Amino acid sequence: MKHLWTATATVAAIWTMPAMAQGDAPPRPVAVTVQADRPAGTLPPVWRFFGADEPNYATMKDGRKLLVELGKLKSGEVFFRAHNLLSTGDGTPAFKWGSTNAYTETRDGKPVYDWTVVDGIIDAYLARGVRPYLQIGFMPEAMSTAPPGMPYQHLWRPGFDYKLIATGWTYPPKSYEKWAELVYRWTQHNVERYGRAEVERWYFEVWNEPNSNFYWQGSPDEFYKLHDFAIDAVRRALPTAKVGGPDVAGAGGSFMDGFLKHVSSGKNYVTGQTGTPTDFLSFHAKGQPSFVDDHVRMGISTHLKEADRGFVKVTAIPSLATKPVVIGESDPEGCAACPGRSNDYRNGTMYSSYTAASFARIWELAARRRVNLEGVLSWSFEFEDQPWFAGYRQLSTNGVDLPVLNVFRLFARLGTERLTATSDAQLPLDTVMTEGVRGPADVGTLATRTSDGKVAVLLWHYHDDDLPGPDAAIRLTIDGLKRRGGKGGGATLWRIDGDHANSFAEWKRLGSVQSPNQDLYAKLEEASKLRPETLTPVRGAKGATTLDVRLARQGVALVVIDGR
Repeated sequence: MKHLWTATATVAAIWTMPAMAQGDAPPRPVAVTVQADRPAGTLPPVWRFFGADEPNYATMKDGRKLLVELGKLKSGEVFFRAHNLLSTGDGTPAFKWGSTNAYTETRDGKPVYDWTVVDGIIDAYLARGVRPYLQIGFMPEAMSTAPPGMPYQHLWRPGFDYKLIATGWTYPPKSYEKWAELVYRWTQHNVERYGRAEVERWYFEVWNEPNSNFYWQGSPDEFYKLHDFAIDAVRRALPTAKVGGPDVAGAGGSFMDGFLKHVSSGKNYVTGQTGTPTDFLSFHAKGQPSFVDDHVRMGISTHLKEADRGFVKVTAIPSLATKPVVIGESDPEGCAACPGRSNDYRNGTMYSSYTAASFARIWELAARRRVNLEGVLSWSFEFEDQPWFAGYRQLSTNGVDLPVLNVFRLFARLGTERLTATSDAQLPLDTVMTEGVRGPADVGTLATRTSDGKVAVLLWHYHDDDLPGPDAAIRLTIDGLKRRGGKGGGATLWRIDGDHANSFAEWKRLGSVQSPNQDLYAKLEEASKLRPETLTPVRGAKGATTLDVRLARQGVALVVIDGR
């Protein structure tokens, strides 16, 4: 990663960023139209997936608090993916590190299994309405083929060369049979502890980004072997387990080609039969922000191109083309634990507006490619006991929610039946993919019908450049409503911008204090919350219902109106 600063320097830089204009310039007129009586396919709730490098944060005070909020989004249907669930250590977290000590050996090489720490992590998920997207890794120290003298745990921290994370945990096992037995015992234990019906709902995948030498020091074939032994072990313990992978970086290139060929038509390293059980396919897609002319410029086009390449890749083999797909990490850039000038956007509304705009385009890409998209995982959680608003990619800071988390709360209010919706200021998908959003801002929309018959309209106001810009004066017209204004026909508005649902803006207003007392903490919590506003729709002469919404640059809003 470039431009890695310390957390203190990052916060100092953030203080100097300009606030978004909300009235300094004439607003831009925007017309949004929704056809409430014209379905436009489905909108799968792909946003229900989250993850982190540091698994042990889930059992700490702010981690437990944040898991509660994630579980509330869609209880029992939210999934969490974590690295290091099999790494050796005492469970003390560090940047890009965690451990459970699940596997050690006696002096004479006999396995010792201890599920205490990893049980605590999974217990923390399940108690809060979150389920595991269970990543099988990394390599326990006693099994690792790392060269003699190589340290097992890395000592990386923000500012260090990223390649320093690649230590003993990244190597293949000394014995694939011992590796398989570990995975078998762990799966068997999970079934005994949590019940077959519960574990059947989990996702199981092996390792992280095995096409990158940051995470895997073996060859592609050695990974395919590692994968086969692990998947066979899971299925021996639970024949109905949902298994897949390989969670490669990007579309995976020739590595992914080899993996897809192996699991579909290659010789299985365990059974000798053709192929490997595959219930879902997964890859990663990231953007690429930069720091230009004293401001952050996002790279949404890079993000979308990676997603599209991955979609093309996973649908290339006919026998796999209809499998569910999970983008196992989908983020504005690559390193959650790396603050820096190009990552200054993370605390405020740039991150939240980017999230709305990028998810909307990924939904659109999946429909274009006819991909069975099941999940889009945001690799963001929290960093325990770090400075306030330190610039990490996270959903909360010291237990206070950031604006981006509220976008997921808006997503949770959407339905799964998509409605026809257009905005005359929404950039075409191909333009955003090839050029990004560098000219006029992207003021976009998508609309759904909720399970209780209401119409939910998402609006966003996005630009790649983290600079001030005029508000959007949106005239929202909804045709096809059975109930149009009048008694019982009100609408509710939720907004995320500089003045709404924004703890970062409030923190700056309070003096950017690094040790807030309990009263200031309560103010930050209150400022982070979404607040419903009531709108009065107007029925037009031709029967359409109209509402006016003022949306700031980098704002995201949701309008819900009774459509029954």
